[in-house]
Amino acid sequence: MKTEEIKDLFNKFESIVCDYNGVECWSARELYKLLGYVQWRNFITIVEKAKIACENAGENINYHFADVSKMISLGKGGQREVDNILLTRYACYLIAQNGDSRKPEIAFAQNYFDLYG
Repeated sequence: MKTEEIKDLFNKFESIVCDYNGVECWSARELYKLLGYVQWRNFITIVEKAKIACENAGENINYHFADVSKMISLGKGGQREVDNILLTRYACYLIAQNGDSRKPEIAFAQNYFDLYG
């Protein structure tokens, strides 16, 4: 990856971090696009693998993968509630480790969530 691409991805990952009850989190609905996934359903399969890894490591899945909902905008000004997951840095790390590392965004995320944690 070129330096400019790395800086751009870093800034994008930093721009979507949020604080949820004092815990640094990322919205899965925002993260999946940054990781190069086009469809939510494909991303969810990676999330499920990450949850298994989390459980196998003896961690609390509900702490690291908090199920929430999010309102999204539809055409003509409408809105709809969709499922979302708030992810801790550790959950994001597990997702990156279980993602397709041929995607430059995944390769970057593997380092971002590991080195900057």
